[in-house]
Amino acid sequence: MRALIDLQKKLFPDVLEIMQRRYQLLHYIRLMQPVGRRALSENSQLAERTVRSEVDFLSKQGAVDITSRGMHLTYEGQAILEQLAAFIKDVTGIKVLEQQLMDKLKLDDVVVIPGDSDQSDWVKQEMGKACVEYLKAHLQSRETVAITGGSTMAAVAEMMTPLEKASQCMFVPARGGLGERVENQANTICAEMAKKARGDYRLLYVPDPLSEESYQTIIEEPSIKEVLDMIRNAGMVVHGIGEAMTMAERRKTPTSQLELIHERQAVGEAFGYYFNQSGEIVHKVRTVGLQLEDLALAEDVIAVAGGKSKARAIASYFQPGQSNILITDEGAASELVKGYPF
Repeated sequence: MRALIDLQKKLFPDVLEIMQRRYQLLHYIRLMQPVGRRALSENSQLAERTVRSEVDFLSKQGAVDITSRGMHLTYEGQAILEQLAAFIKDVTGIKVLEQQLMDKLKLDDVVVIPGDSDQSDWVKQEMGKACVEYLKAHLQSRETVAITGGSTMAAVAEMMTPLEKASQCMFVPARGGLGERVENQANTICAEMAKKARGDYRLLYVPDPLSEESYQTIIEEPSIKEVLDMIRNAGMVVHGIGEAMTMAERRKTPTSQLELIHERQAVGEAFGYYFNQSGEIVHKVRTVGLQLEDLALAEDVIAVAGGKSKARAIASYFQPGQSNILITDEGAASELVKGYPF
């Protein structure tokens, strides 16, 4: 296919450009439906005249239905979008990026979504959708899935649909709450994912972070111990990766620790661990839930993180090789491939 695409680029560059534009519009319509032309133009960054012309064409082909409420994809449009996905990845070089990252990070699988979630919210939703598709392909019935919090994990929960081939799965939060917006807390995300997947869930009612004294007391509570055992024995872990200072500020970290994190040049955070650019742990927050050493027990550990601005954080986390799957976007992937040697 690669040779055919290279030939098409030389002989029919306009055809490929049109195909990518129409794919992009179908993509936006699916995410925003029902959507009007003006909103579609603003989000796709295409002129309204161009959008009108392309939408009229797609409507005549039966891919888009135009109603008084706005445009939405037809069954045919959805099928076209799915069939084109692999081809568009080849055309845009995404497949090459995925293989380069797999080789560079020594991972079992990498999924790269076109675009940059720093610039477009829909890219984060697409990362969430890709994660859901991975779960559907690999989860077994009655398996336990541990989920962390954060806006990217919230996007995974938003895109979750029933797991037809993996019934009675158990969803558990990988850690306690962050004290942040409730929709981004692990408990909330865990419950939403379980309900949409038609599985079950257990919650972990503990604050995060904790003092050492509080930690030792809480983990001895029978109800907490039971949930912790389920978390540590999860067959699959799905988590985000944060920028160090952003996460430290979100946790309302004391000034003295903030200065320490900054002084030690931490750039990434996951599971309460702060990493510098060399992948060394430079600070650790005491949290109830999964610890880095627990990840070795899981069959699949899926990191979902994107955005060009997060490339350094992602690179720092993967230096020690904690996860075996990465779902990211083109913005982060391009930076990782060219700017962060491992």
